[in-house]
Amino acid sequence: MSTRKNIFRIFFLLFGLMLLSCVNKEEQRRASLAITDDLGNVFEFGTAPARIITLAPSLTEIIYDLGVEKYLTGNTFYCDYPEAARKIEKVGDMLTFNFEKIVTLKPDLVFITVEGNTKETYDKFRELGIKIFVSNPRSFEGIKKTYLDFGKIFGLEKEAKLKIAAWDSTVSRIKSSLSSHQQQKTAMFLIELRPVMLAGKNTFINEYLEICGLKNIAEDSPLNYPVYSREEILRKDPDFIIYPGVDEEFPKIKNSYSEWSSLKAIQRKEIIFVDRNLYLRPGPRFVEAVTDLFTRLHQK
Repeated sequence: MSTRKNIFRIFFLLFGLMLLSCVNKEEQRRASLAITDDLGNVFEFGTAPARIITLAPSLTEIIYDLGVEKYLTGNTFYCDYPEAARKIEKVGDMLTFNFEKIVTLKPDLVFITVEGNTKETYDKFRELGIKIFVSNPRSFEGIKKTYLDFGKIFGLEKEAKLKIAAWDSTVSRIKSSLSSHQQQKTAMFLIELRPVMLAGKNTFINEYLEICGLKNIAEDSPLNYPVYSREEILRKDPDFIIYPGVDEEFPKIKNSYSEWSSLKAIQRKEIIFVDRNLYLRPGPRFVEAVTDLFTRLHQK
């Protein structure tokens, strides 16, 4: 009888250990699915959200780049890339939204950005009980973090890491191709003409310049998008002007301010017109923009 009791004790002990092991594995699994957004909110995803809304073009582009657009039920009027994104139900313009329509779409998760959307929008979603994931990709590292977050949410972490590794490889290749003996040329990335607004040092746009070996004339400003006087631009006299527009707009730049006709970049026609949507969205096409700028610089 004593032997049978011992057998039962051993059996229950082993059974208990097995249960404890399962609980620990489940806790580890749940912990691995915990993702922190850029506001510090922690999310746990047992399964990927089946109905999502993206409230910024860059976030919509990530969804398509990861190949999970079948879950996309709503986005903004500015979400126009890729072409298929235009056909998704529109819920607003990034600043104002049709919350009634959003509620009827019954999203499991809404993706928003800090820079593109407002606190009022965030608070309204919280009030409606809608789950919101907030991203703040203001640098290349931030873009990679957002991309990886999305990958984890949709069970595509491995694929996201492979894509990020390819981005890093391209950037490294561009940097290594720059001559250390070459004199660093200056550039200004002109966001707006009136007033003269430039991309400052603490922006993902500045990283285009740095990666391509250019020195940003606005790097001394603490602001992300500082406004400069016409006289300051004359004094800094950049080698290149980069502007979101088309080649036909050269006269527009040249004639914006009479004194700008003496700028080196204008006299030498070193104005690089770039695709606004490609360059001004902190999303998965960041490296495409870098490659484009590098190619254009070295064609000259």
